[in-house]
Amino acid sequence: RAGLRLRRAMTGRLFLIVGPSGAGKDTVIAGTMARLVPEDDVILARRIITRPLHPGGAEQHVPVTPAAFARLRAAGAFALDWDGLRYGLGVELRAWLAAGMTVIANGSRGALPQARAAFGPALIATEITARPETLAARLAARGRESAEDIAARLSRTDALPHAPVDLRIPNDDAPDVASGLLLAAIRQGAMICA
Repeated sequence: RAGLRLRRAMTGRLFLIVGPSGAGKDTVIAGTMARLVPEDDVILARRIITRPLHPGGAEQHVPVTPAAFARLRAAGAFALDWDGLRYGLGVELRAWLAAGMTVIANGSRGALPQARAAFGPALIATEITARPETLAARLAARGRESAEDIAARLSRTDALPHAPVDLRIPNDDAPDVASGLLLAAIRQGAMICA
């Protein structure tokens, strides 16, 4: 019976989307979700984050206080959490995978080892990439950081430990190109590497 439970837990797929700031993760996720149909059996997991919602922001996360996040973590409410007490994906994610659903979630490259341990072969670590000049231009267009802050952010991205990914999607062109690649991977189960 334990083997049956394990097999059921691995019937779905988790596309954990990672990549540097400015790569367009939220845009690619939103574009992909807009093109899916109910028959695709895809669920978007909303992150629980200890920061407020930003008006006009691409990601619609669940904002909580640090104290509430700590209580949720202590109660076992997360299937995956990272960056201390900042980001989490709810435990419902496990039930969705057990039901054979495909789940898309915005993640973190730093959390990939933890995600591999938690989800095993159900995990499809998906990196959205962009050239450094594209990243810098997108971060500048947001208008939230100075040129020095952007340079520091890009250098931190370069310093992140390497974690292998299963799927790499370039996003230097129109966002619908990258969304189309993610959509194809979801529908075909293909591993598209660029």
